[in-house]
Amino acid sequence: MTQATNQYRSLWQELGLDLASHDALLEAVGKAYHDAYLSQENRPEGMKYFDFVVSEIHGLRVKELMDARKEGRKVVGTYCTFVPEEIVLAANGIMVGLCSGADFALEEVEKILPRNLCALIKSSFGFKLGKVCPYLEASDMIVGENTCDGKKKAYEELGKLADNLYIMDLPQTKNGNSKEFLRTEYKKFIKAMEQLSGVSITVEKLQRAIETVNNKRKAIHRLSKLRAHAPAPISGLDSLLVNQIAFFDDPVRFTDSVNTINAELEERSKANDGPFAANTPRILLSGCPLAVPNWKVPFIVESSGAVIVGEESCVGERGTRNLVDTTADTIDGCIDALVDRYLSIDCAIFTPNPDRLSHIQEMVRKYNADGVILYGLNFCTPYLVEAMNIEKVLENQGIPSIRIETDYSREDVGQLKTRIEAFIERIQG
Repeated sequence: MTQATNQYRSLWQELGLDLASHDALLEAVGKAYHDAYLSQENRPEGMKYFDFVVSEIHGLRVKELMDARKEGRKVVGTYCTFVPEEIVLAANGIMVGLCSGADFALEEVEKILPRNLCALIKSSFGFKLGKVCPYLEASDMIVGENTCDGKKKAYEELGKLADNLYIMDLPQTKNGNSKEFLRTEYKKFIKAMEQLSGVSITVEKLQRAIETVNNKRKAIHRLSKLRAHAPAPISGLDSLLVNQIAFFDDPVRFTDSVNTINAELEERSKANDGPFAANTPRILLSGCPLAVPNWKVPFIVESSGAVIVGEESCVGERGTRNLVDTTADTIDGCIDALVDRYLSIDCAIFTPNPDRLSHIQEMVRKYNADGVILYGLNFCTPYLVEAMNIEKVLENQGIPSIRIETDYSREDVGQLKTRIEAFIERIQG
């Protein structure tokens, strides 16, 4: 997967990775990437940048982080979109998403965590126990956020494996007390970042960081808007990849690269050019996050004759929609703006959570979707429970939908393909 693998072996050794296991991981991910991505036809030229990032995802980017650490900057690894990148940047830190999205060291994981636990949580543990995630080992601080019950309890165990784990509490409702709750947590996080980095977070630094992350979101919003066109100028797989890389790449470089491909896609839209015909069934994918290298369901969908035109997901529009207000000129004002933006994320941990259903309906209209696939990971209770009601509401409104429950294994590919093909046939009438 990494183009010059040997170039980084000393770096990986320095981080304490299990080189044999890491080689096996890169080989498997490289093959999956080739099969899902490089086999696509009529991809935008701008995707070459993102192909390069993936090819170097455990190489050059990790070296950049280690070089930054030598210059005194701190690396903060996270698992959740509720951790504000703005605060990390304001402390001159670098935020990166931590590894998950594939099964690794499952036997070892199930000695610590129950078998019937969400695949995403078990995956993140597998990367730690298997010593195959350079981002995890390069992090000066790992932020674990108390979202679902599975994560809360799993972090208690992760704390025994990692001595740099910081826990951030999150509200579970969106009433008047929730803002104060999150405001308190973000203030605590600011202090923790100042202590870690030795950098005082001023209003000017926070304002600049807010602008940087807003620009990143604006670029993704522009990309999302282009996907509403028929034919879609870019595949769902490629759009998903852009959203996945948002968690790894330098934010300014990433924004420039997304805007470069956006300009190309605008020209494609004018020319009615795209990887799929204009009458291709259009799918909205909604539910659990899809971290690298979890491309299984999107690949099945798009190799079965449909195109994914939106992801209602933390790795997708749920995680990137809405900007932080930029008018505040005090630290407290900036924190309030952050709280307002992040509390609008309609994660399934919230109860009740009517905003998520409204958001899905809005996305169906906005992206002209013909149907919705409600994607759930095995034993991910919040999303699996919500999916049942959402499916009923959508069907009552004449919006075809289907619930998919899966994990990161390949065992159910044939079954999933059969169900998804039948769903696409149903959409086509």
